[in-house]
Amino acid sequence: MVKPARFLPMSKAEMDALGWDSCDVILVTGDAYIDHPSFGMALVGRLLEAQGFRVGIISQPDWLSADAFRALGKPNLYFGITAGNMDSMVNRYTSERKIRSEDAYTPNGDPHKRPDRALVVYAQRAREAYPDSQIVIGSIEASLRRIAHYDYWSDKVRRSVLPDSKADILLFGNAERALVELTHRVAAGESIKAIRDLRGTAFMVPSGWKPAADWSEANSTRVDTPGRIEPHPDPYEMKSKEVATCATDSGNAAAPVAKPVSILSREERQAALQEQREKTVVRLPSYDVIKDDPVLYAHASRVFHLESNPGNARALVQAHGERDVWLNPPPLPLAMDEMDGVYDMPYARAPHPSYGKAAIPAWEMIRFSVNIMRGCFGGCTFCSITEHEGRIIQSRSEPSILREIELIRDKTKGFTGTISDLGGPTANMYRLACKDKKIEQSCRRLSCVYPSICSNLGTDHSKLIQLYRKARAIPGIKKILVSSGLRYDLAVRSPEYVKELVTHHVGGLLKIAPEHSEAGPLSKMMKPGMGAYDQFKELFDRYSKEAGKEQYLIPYFIAAHPGTTDEDMLNLALWLKKNNFRLDQVQNFMPTPMALATAMYHSRKNPLHKVTADSEAVETVRTGKIRRLHKAFLRYHDPENWEILREGLLRMGRGDLIGSSERHLVPRHTPSASLAAVERRKETPGPDKLAKKFGQNKPRPGAAVVRTPARASTRPSNPRKLTAQALRGGRK
Repeated sequence: MVKPARFLPMSKAEMDALGWDSCDVILVTGDAYIDHPSFGMALVGRLLEAQGFRVGIISQPDWLSADAFRALGKPNLYFGITAGNMDSMVNRYTSERKIRSEDAYTPNGDPHKRPDRALVVYAQRAREAYPDSQIVIGSIEASLRRIAHYDYWSDKVRRSVLPDSKADILLFGNAERALVELTHRVAAGESIKAIRDLRGTAFMVPSGWKPAADWSEANSTRVDTPGRIEPHPDPYEMKSKEVATCATDSGNAAAPVAKPVSILSREERQAALQEQREKTVVRLPSYDVIKDDPVLYAHASRVFHLESNPGNARALVQAHGERDVWLNPPPLPLAMDEMDGVYDMPYARAPHPSYGKAAIPAWEMIRFSVNIMRGCFGGCTFCSITEHEGRIIQSRSEPSILREIELIRDKTKGFTGTISDLGGPTANMYRLACKDKKIEQSCRRLSCVYPSICSNLGTDHSKLIQLYRKARAIPGIKKILVSSGLRYDLAVRSPEYVKELVTHHVGGLLKIAPEHSEAGPLSKMMKPGMGAYDQFKELFDRYSKEAGKEQYLIPYFIAAHPGTTDEDMLNLALWLKKNNFRLDQVQNFMPTPMALATAMYHSRKNPLHKVTADSEAVETVRTGKIRRLHKAFLRYHDPENWEILREGLLRMGRGDLIGSSERHLVPRHTPSASLAAVERRKETPGPDKLAKKFGQNKPRPGAAVVRTPARASTRPSNPRKLTAQALRGGRK
């Protein structure tokens, strides 16, 4: 086996230094190569290296020709193509479809180092470079675009990336197991086009193809006649039902209906049903139909999400012209020892030396943070975590996490004793799971915490508290911060956890995400009401006072989310004013591929319930003017927004909120530009003054400065102010 290199090679010279004449696998990525487990190309590369394969990396290639894709020669096995840690369109464009000024995953934040729809472009160029090479695509862009999907930037439904990229196979979700098995089988001489039995994979097949003759198809191509879904047996049913009898016309009892030789037990019935489901494929409405039929698009989205639990999900198939896109069931979650193996591999924990002294914003934010888990069972409709990582939490062990903290302390340049984040997609879902594995495997809920926390969900935070305490006790560690999004409706179930967090792990500010104050939009987001926020704030304030600390909550809010009316945004603005919140940077909802909220935005239907032509319509803000108004409500205090707010309030018949008293939302007149600038400086403390105390933006007493991500689920507006949690994919 080849000895691990300090960095995986990115040039022929580096290959020569390792004594390699070729690479087995070449990974192409839209991100800078940073050898750290938070960056996909490094994790995948080290995983394959540990299996004995020679792995090279082509990072951010020039896509205008195929030359850059020949830099390492032809791979012996395949090209592995990814767009990077983010969907390339989300990475490049704001919610207003404007190009971002910086790319956080690129040296010096250069925004021009990757193309639109990078996954498709890279795959096509790799095929051009070596026409007979095999192509494997993966990453979040592949996961979120694996079936026909609404694309916000072109405002149309696009095909799966499989036919557009002409890839041989697509790996989605937590793909470690599938990747390792696929690579070994290809190395053994098997063609990728013959590998059709791996969970978490998608591929193109001839129309009507099935893995075997005994497979059946459930037709869900029409909203009024969905395919039959067998009911799940009652897991609490303890006795068999009697065999029915019937009476003849003469009144004499007829012979009993024929009994089976033996009545199946509950476990046997469940096993039989599971076997049947494992050999059933659900046919979604075709691309050619849903691209022109928003109602069927919403129906397809609902069916897709109902088949997302790896414990009971069936295969899915969707016609694209004369061929089908076939999706095998999602991958099974990684066990704890498997998660440890992924994160314990020998990473260099630094950017590739070829970048010199160039600053890579994402690396600057992530290098002192530790990822402790994957997945999210929150099911927020605007978020992409569950579509990619799943709803079942996958956690690392304590020893693995503590070892990584020690590695940061000993190996990471510039470390001063503070771990910037100990978290993941969610700060406080570490080792939380369903109390019963059988119930978990049969569950079809889209969220474990909405509309209320499931009675079968374990909410004991004691293991996380124990982890915090052990991490703080490591010699050389001065501070452990928790910067990941906190699920506060879970946290209030464990006041001891809130006390531990507030006393030891808040660096002056703690971000949480109510997202809205009104029931209408919250129901479309699958988020809890403000009652849970009030409970958490009371605990936060109490424990901050007991600890003798001046600390503040930073709430995030989304403007223009599906289901939001002008009145909803007005009520949120009044709530903000009542609570003396003056938000700094805010952002409108961004429809991301495959999210349920995106289906609402495109179809104006609610896929959280059965979809029909006359089912619930969802109020959807689409015009630029109304989107600007909704965004302006979140910054009601900014003079730049007063004109559009006055116009909106008058149109809504709420001119009573225009005036100069405390009860008014906006004044009648806007001061001159110079006076407005002075007024803004007076009202909102500048970041320099705030950073002086906390090392980050701190609000004045009774107010808060809030930075809402530019993407509703994953990405802050300013890439240089990315949080470690945001880089990993979400907020709660």
